[in-house]
Amino acid sequence: MEAVGVAPAPVAAPEKKKLLDLKDPFPAAANGSAKASPAGKWAMKKKLVGGDAGYVLEDVPHLTDYLSQLPTYPNPLQDNPAYSVVKQYFVNADDTVTQKIVVHKTSARGTHFRRAGPRQRVYFQSDEVNVAIVTCGGLCPGLNTVIRELVCGLYDMYGVTSIVGIEGGYKGFYSKNTVPLTPKSVNDIHKRGGTVLGTSRGGHDTAKIVDCLQDRGINQVYIIGGDGTQKGASVIYEEVRRRGLKCSVVGIPKTIDNDIAVIDKSFGFDTAVEEAQRAINAAHVEAESAENGIGVVKLMGRNSGFIAMYATLASRDVDCCLIPESPFYLEGKGGLLEFIEKRLKDNGHMVIVVAEGAGQDLIAKSMNFVDTQDASGNKLLLDVGLWLSQKIKDHFKKKSSFPITLKYIDPTYMIRAVRSNASDNVYCTLLAHSALHGAMAGYTGFTVAPVNGRHAYIPFYRITEKQNKVVITDRMWARVLCSTNQPCFLSHEDVENMKHDDDEHHLHNTQLLEGESSPVKDASKCNGTG
Repeated sequence: MEAVGVAPAPVAAPEKKKLLDLKDPFPAAANGSAKASPAGKWAMKKKLVGGDAGYVLEDVPHLTDYLSQLPTYPNPLQDNPAYSVVKQYFVNADDTVTQKIVVHKTSARGTHFRRAGPRQRVYFQSDEVNVAIVTCGGLCPGLNTVIRELVCGLYDMYGVTSIVGIEGGYKGFYSKNTVPLTPKSVNDIHKRGGTVLGTSRGGHDTAKIVDCLQDRGINQVYIIGGDGTQKGASVIYEEVRRRGLKCSVVGIPKTIDNDIAVIDKSFGFDTAVEEAQRAINAAHVEAESAENGIGVVKLMGRNSGFIAMYATLASRDVDCCLIPESPFYLEGKGGLLEFIEKRLKDNGHMVIVVAEGAGQDLIAKSMNFVDTQDASGNKLLLDVGLWLSQKIKDHFKKKSSFPITLKYIDPTYMIRAVRSNASDNVYCTLLAHSALHGAMAGYTGFTVAPVNGRHAYIPFYRITEKQNKVVITDRMWARVLCSTNQPCFLSHEDVENMKHDDDEHHLHNTQLLEGESSPVKDASKCNGTG
């Protein structure tokens, strides 16, 4: 069957576009070997292509960037019966996805990413592909679905049969045996929570991991994890490139907190918000059934309060939502305790939702706590739910004529351990398929996710340079305040400072696009977090 698509152009942009920066950070030596990257530094060079009207493509690396003589092969999808009814099998080589979807009539076209999907030519033959899949960091609904769809997609669409799972996170590469994965062995795993491969934090040893890939002949590795895990994946890519190996390193971003930048959302988030409703409903029933009843629910959200925010909006039974991005205070006029007292007098009950990372400065100050970190380099959090519950009880103990009944619910691990819902299952399937299409097409050093509803290949540095956080000067947070009728706990000066920070962040991003800053990062936190 004649393949529908365009002439093969795996990484080259159209001739009219101006090449802004395709400098190889580790140019190959005369003997074909690659030079070493700077020790201890993450030095992925930006690969930018410019076009008319301010168009900028932030492209991802390709195997041919350092292995220029690789042969290509027809994509086997053109002979796949399942694709026989598809109008166009392959993504156009020129297709890109814009990062900013809302623009003014005079705006520049702005930043774009390479569109995900199958290409007309591939850089691997099916029988030469050896795949490794690993899951790192904390649990999240949908991990097993991604594993299943990677395995089944590689088998069914590309005829790849050599697939292994790495047990126990990054350290499993050099400390454990691999697990063979087949469509039969993964057939029902999407119906379970957790990950069948196991996971861990820490354990990232770049040299040992790449030694394992090289010794076992692995030429495609799929790394599923949060921002710390993706930093680790980037360092693995750099070492693979330094050694001149034909191996695609692909990241699939995972974080239940939805704190990965650039992308629309992370998988498992919808499930987490849905599951959080059960805890909020229980807290509301308890509070409503008692005299001056208070239900306190602690939800996940280390640095980003998206779960708490969306669960609050979905519930409509929440009277106060506390998140890490929005400071609050307890005592005095306009404080949280005053608001609780007023709401109880008005309604007779209330529900408080608090993200686990909220109020950490207040707790640490009251307890003289010294910061400590886990194996991933994450700051260990104090239990804001227990602390807040006790502060509320202590406050009302002083008011003998104002008895309260407080119930504290912490569903943290119940939420992240459940199986993914239908929406997340579909999302995980699309992520897995987009990832394997990119690897087969020879792309490497990228993560895959939707940007404005279209799946795209995104350079590692773009999703690890900062975290996605709730913008409390944005309309979504205003909707929460309208829903709960809580005070914002911020002064006018606080709000203006936050707007100023947003403006500076926008200026910094503009400077990055203009090449005024280099995306060199420290590789010391590549320990499978998130």
